Amino acid sequence: MAKMTRPQVPSAAFLWSALAASSASGFARALAQGFVGLALGPDAARNGPEPDWPTGNKIALELNSVSLRDFSTTSQGPATLVCAPFALHGASAVDFAANHSLVGALVEAGLTRVFVTDWRSADADMRFFSIDTYLADLNVMVDQLGGVVDLIGLCQGGWLALTYAARFPHKVGKVVLAGAPVDIEAGSSPVSERAKETPLSVFRELVTLGDGRMLGRHALQFWGPAPLDAAALHALLQALDPIGSAHFRRLEARFRRWHAWTVDLPGRYYLDVVERLFKQNQLAAGGFVALGREIKLRDMRAPIFLLAARDDEVVAPAQLFATERLVGTPAGQVEKLVAPTSHLGLFMNRDVLTEIWPRIAHWLSGAEAESRSLPARLHGRDARRRQTPSRDHLPPHKAAQSPVSSDS
Repeated sequence: MAKMTRPQVPSAAFLWSALAASSASGFARALAQGFVGLALGPDAARNGPEPDWPTGNKIALELNSVSLRDFSTTSQGPATLVCAPFALHGASAVDFAANHSLVGALVEAGLTRVFVTDWRSADADMRFFSIDTYLADLNVMVDQLGGVVDLIGLCQGGWLALTYAARFPHKVGKVVLAGAPVDIEAGSSPVSERAKETPLSVFRELVTLGDGRMLGRHALQFWGPAPLDAAALHALLQALDPIGSAHFRRLEARFRRWHAWTVDLPGRYYLDVVERLFKQNQLAAGGFVALGREIKLRDMRAPIFLLAARDDEVVAPAQLFATERLVGTPAGQVEKLVAPTSHLGLFMNRDVLTEIWPRIAHWLSGAEAESRSLPARLHGRDARRRQTPSRDHLPPHKAAQSPVSSDS
């Protein structure tokens, strides 16, 4: 008798059956677990090794929720704290590869004390961590850095940074938000629309299936973007080397390893973000309570720089730019830019990193004249590109200050 094989049914068929069943009885919930297992397949538990950090750094502080990474080249001067994304992928998105590294761009542009929140993937003991947990640990990190910092908030780290700046306005000098969802009702993106249209019971059931956590491998299957082919990845990164080159093949392999590694989120934190921010829009509309106080964005009066991606599939530019009317920052101290890239391109695109982030670094450091000499906006494929060697590495004198691996 011929060996029977399981039919190749699209995983989405099982997935949506699971989601439909998830809000029903306990029996349906058990069925949902089985459907999700079929949807994800036997290899779902394996998501590859944790990505490394190519730019030289050290751990400055260890907390239950986060490691504080120090990329500084000196111990003197103001501190810049990058509040990294805490969603599907890890914080290493800000240091993806040589010449595709946001922290490398900041250091090369002259910021001498740069730190990054490397959020921990949640284990079972972290399942009850809340938004307050992360804000409190962010406060500890700011105190560790001297009590006043400039904040750069990226994606999901952006609304957290803005919330912190409104809760502790005396502890923040300047604020940069890039691709951060602030006012969900101000615009529409595929991700925000799915979050609004999906019943909250579905999200709760996904947390139940993860034993109190939102497992990253589930999120990657359910909400993650479609895999990029080589041409799309080359366009995203704006790599100088051609697609068929050995160097780009290494870069592509690095990206696929990075993309495969996901973080698990505490269930309480995840459900609070979905309900309070994406469904009820509390941060923009009011009623968002953090660390015992209602957050009023008008209390945030620091100079602010808003960077959006024109082709952002995660955060619509309007959802970020609405921040300008919500905060108390004087109009003359608000900067806005739109980069011709996608969401990940804000942190990995070579043109964005060599043209826009140096301007932001100069704005943070107060080098206004030098900042104004840089282009105010990029315009697609005709943008001016800085001439650099085809191999992805920093110039020798910069590499000595901030070592960057040439292995991509």
